[in-house]
Amino acid sequence: MIIQHYIYRELMQKFLWILSLLILVIASNRFVGFLADAAEGSLPADMVFLMLAYKMLATLPKILPISILVGMLLAFSRMSSDRELVILAASGVSKLFQIGVVLRFAMVFCLFVSVITLYFAPWAEQGVHNLKERAKQESDISGIKAGQFKEFSKGDRVVYVQKPSPDNVSMEEVFLQVRQQANLGVLTSDSARFKVDEKSGNKYIVFSDGRRYVAEPGLLDYQITEYEKYAILTESAESNAAGGKTGALLTTEIMGSDNKVHQAEFQWRISLILSCLLLSLLAIVLIQSHTSERRYMPFVIGISIYLIYSNLLGIAKTLLSRDVLPGFIGLWWVHIILIAVLLTFYYLPKYRYMKKDGDEHQFIPADGP
Repeated sequence: MIIQHYIYRELMQKFLWILSLLILVIASNRFVGFLADAAEGSLPADMVFLMLAYKMLATLPKILPISILVGMLLAFSRMSSDRELVILAASGVSKLFQIGVVLRFAMVFCLFVSVITLYFAPWAEQGVHNLKERAKQESDISGIKAGQFKEFSKGDRVVYVQKPSPDNVSMEEVFLQVRQQANLGVLTSDSARFKVDEKSGNKYIVFSDGRRYVAEPGLLDYQITEYEKYAILTESAESNAAGGKTGALLTTEIMGSDNKVHQAEFQWRISLILSCLLLSLLAIVLIQSHTSERRYMPFVIGISIYLIYSNLLGIAKTLLSRDVLPGFIGLWWVHIILIAVLLTFYYLPKYRYMKKDGDEHQFIPADGP
């Protein structure tokens, strides 16, 4: 049908425009942050664009709902201001037909969102995590600049390097300060390099041919030890494992799990899909119920509802992960509230019309006896 294809084209154009704008803004912000990390040495320069691609793919499910909402509001608002919706109504195109068109468009769109949210986004989150771990290993040497101090283990280890080695994989003329409870240790070495234990995953700095001084600050009695090889733990495997995100887990791993955190993550992913469908319907009922209002009113109401809706989803996810809410309630109550709002806006114009029609036909007695 020509009218149906015309509405589809309008919706797709506005949606792609909003989505491209949001991706551009978010990608620019992320790119600047990654460039700053690369300048500091915490992220290798050759990983910047790959990290940006992974991060944007992982962020995509979060911006798709607001993109479809704003895109549909723009499309139908433009059609309403140009009196196209009035012409469609006069031509016999009912509001139910418009909702049906939006519903079919949203269903196809939700299939796309499902693939992104359930499969590609967790894969991208895992890619981001792997790149961060790889960046930590590769940036340890590159992040240490000659003549500057660098902290490890939350300030308990401080390294100073006089100059890096020509191969850029080790350090020469190294100074290390180690704080352990009341004692303070200082190590000097001709050379040092980072090493990761393959079995435990712990990360060490291995010093070669140096001296170790240990003493309690303020006292003159200290110990001096000469060594050939000396290793200092800078980061444990437990701290690396704690950096993993639940969002990086595959959907098949968390589906049907008894773990509350996994249940919250799974319902959150399903909620991102449902939100695209519900927000699409919200856009059309807002336009239909405010056809005679100012053009910006549906945007104000729609964005306000979206902010409340998304915040409630975040709160419900937190409560479920902390076992405050049972699993069968979870995040579903937030969607029920939004459905109630949709029904309210859908039947609101009919209630206004019935009330106005009743007032016009109200019997008014004539004046006089």
